[in-house]
Amino acid sequence: MKDKNLHIIQKTGANVCRFLLAASFIFSGFVKAVDPLGFQYKIQDYLTAFGVISWFPSFFPLLGGIILSAIEFSIGIFLFFGIKKTISTTLALVLMIFMTPLTLYLAIFDPVSDCGCFGDAWVLTNWETFAKNIVLLLAAIATFQWRKMLIRFVTRKMEWLISLYTIFFVFTLSFYCLDRLPVLDFRPYKIGQNIMKGMSIPEGAKPSVYESVFILEKNGEKKEFTLDNYPDSTWTFVDTRTILKEKGYEPSIHDFSMMELSTGDDITEDVLMDMGYTFLLVAHRIEEADDSNIDLINEIYDYSVEHGYRFYCLTSSPEEQIELWKDKTGAEYPFCQMDDITLKTMIRSNPGLMLIKNGTILNKWSDEDIPDEYVLTDKLENLELGQQKVRSDVHTIGYVFLWFVIPLILVLGVDILIIRRRERKNERRKQQQEVKEQ
Repeated sequence: MKDKNLHIIQKTGANVCRFLLAASFIFSGFVKAVDPLGFQYKIQDYLTAFGVISWFPSFFPLLGGIILSAIEFSIGIFLFFGIKKTISTTLALVLMIFMTPLTLYLAIFDPVSDCGCFGDAWVLTNWETFAKNIVLLLAAIATFQWRKMLIRFVTRKMEWLISLYTIFFVFTLSFYCLDRLPVLDFRPYKIGQNIMKGMSIPEGAKPSVYESVFILEKNGEKKEFTLDNYPDSTWTFVDTRTILKEKGYEPSIHDFSMMELSTGDDITEDVLMDMGYTFLLVAHRIEEADDSNIDLINEIYDYSVEHGYRFYCLTSSPEEQIELWKDKTGAEYPFCQMDDITLKTMIRSNPGLMLIKNGTILNKWSDEDIPDEYVLTDKLENLELGQQKVRSDVHTIGYVFLWFVIPLILVLGVDILIIRRRERKNERRKQQQEVKEQ
């Protein structure tokens, strides 16, 4: 009786831990899969912080991020259905053994601001992440040790189909979001967000103090300047970054600052308070930007000039790279310089296009989705394109969920109605045959 009760406790504990791990890995893998570039940037942050980024080829952070998100999502699904028990429990344990001491190091030495384990969907501090990983490590140990007790929801004959579809689904989702834009946007620059409102601070709250630092070069010498001591035009722009001088209340948007290249003026407020339309071409590093659709971009600039709309290209690249881009593409639009991280956060495409009005983000397009002359047939005021794009995260999650779940429900239906029924019939025949032989 005692052994039976112990077995029940172990089986219950193993399956509770299994579902806890499954939920964590599914969520972690999914939010990374819908934002592959975001996960790439986080991996680059890690490699840079540890001083090993030069050890890896340039494609490694993106490819590695896509593969890791697929592994996490697949582990979660396998654990949920109780299939591939040895593989899924072993991989879960290995990942937690690796991640737990790593997040302890991050918590102590703080080389990166957050681990990025749940992307931008749920940002945890490094100490919160370490505490979470301690719990998951214990769950992974229990699940691995008692993996034979995990309840299986599908037969072995059908588990291969669920496995293949899971892998196919998560890779398809990643590459779709890479080619277009993330189907779910967890960042402060999502459609419908008012940038000025995102930068506002509640009354009485003490704001954080930030400072824009510009790295300029003259006669082979590089120096850092701020807006207060910005030098004359004989200096060449190299890079810019935003630094935190004093911690305070931090609004969701705190580093949006447009410095017009031709004048050196900060035009942020002027652009965000404009009641008209403004196109923002975002190319965080213009020397790395895709120029395959440059004709469409130039057409949109011409369209903007024709109808009196503003158009700016935002980049963190130095002036010499901007000039090379102009020579290569024939670009005539004005350029503004902005913090590189801000530009990566604004849109996951290089280049990407945003449409704002009175500081509100109305629409965003990846380089592959830029509107063409067949869409821009009238003033934006008269086009659906000029209206705020309606996006419902609940609807999007439901749509993606159905694309994944409906095929699995069909597989489960076949498994229950055909495979298991056939196995039961075969078992009864076997029993009847044994009775006859006796």
